[in-house]
Amino acid sequence: MLISAKLAPCFEYSVLEDFWRAADELGFYAIWDYDHFYGLTDPAGRSFEGWTTLAAMAARTTRARIGCMVTGVTYRHPAVLANMAVTVDHVSGGRLEFGVGAAWHEPEHAGYGIEFPSAGNRVAMLDEALDVIRLLWTQDVSTYDGRFFKLNEARCEPKAVQSPHPPIVVGASLPRMLRLTAKHADEWNTPSQGPEEWARQNKAIDKHCAEIGRDPRAVRRSVQLFLHPQQEGQVEGLLATLPAYEDAGCEHAVLSFYQPPTRAQLESCAPN
Repeated sequence: MLISAKLAPCFEYSVLEDFWRAADELGFYAIWDYDHFYGLTDPAGRSFEGWTTLAAMAARTTRARIGCMVTGVTYRHPAVLANMAVTVDHVSGGRLEFGVGAAWHEPEHAGYGIEFPSAGNRVAMLDEALDVIRLLWTQDVSTYDGRFFKLNEARCEPKAVQSPHPPIVVGASLPRMLRLTAKHADEWNTPSQGPEEWARQNKAIDKHCAEIGRDPRAVRRSVQLFLHPQQEGQVEGLLATLPAYEDAGCEHAVLSFYQPPTRAQLESCAPN
């Protein structure tokens, strides 16, 4: 099982930088941040912007893959996001994992005056956005006439370092999003709700892949576990569930820290 580390960009920059460098040195498969504008647990708390933070992460690491788990589709036009992702892929030397989802944090939208469509419309937006992004990543000139997004002989140059494009990681747990995942994703990730619920959703991915004629092995399966290193025994308890996830078919675990771990705590979570 691949093991990644994640820390939301809600702490002092020096703390984030120390975390990235340590995770890179310790051999974690990837290092992740998130895409929010309000604090992790307190709306008044700090939160650096996810994609500019990701560019900094790309420049401060050398081995681990990097990504944003996950980018909200409502926050940026997909053509803008496609160009941002290509830039970060180049800064990282081709280490970007492109995480994306339908967005959920309504207070951020309300605060900034960003439209917050219904859940069904956000899923439809994400479906179109991934079509748009893939076109821009793989074609010299792209035209698209969708319900939400339009392109008119649009270009995205240079192309990404990775060919044909960075892996697409879709964050999903509900039925419509699982269907979209089967269509678009190179990897599926979902927040932990326990190994049994993860296994149920995993089987749904298999079913949706079969319905559209896609090989289910084309979608890597992953889970995000939320770790609280300041709570005695909590990290160890969650790590103990990893074998059950692996038995259910999980190939990748993202360890998402709610507080910056000590070096010793991070070492205890690092892959062997």
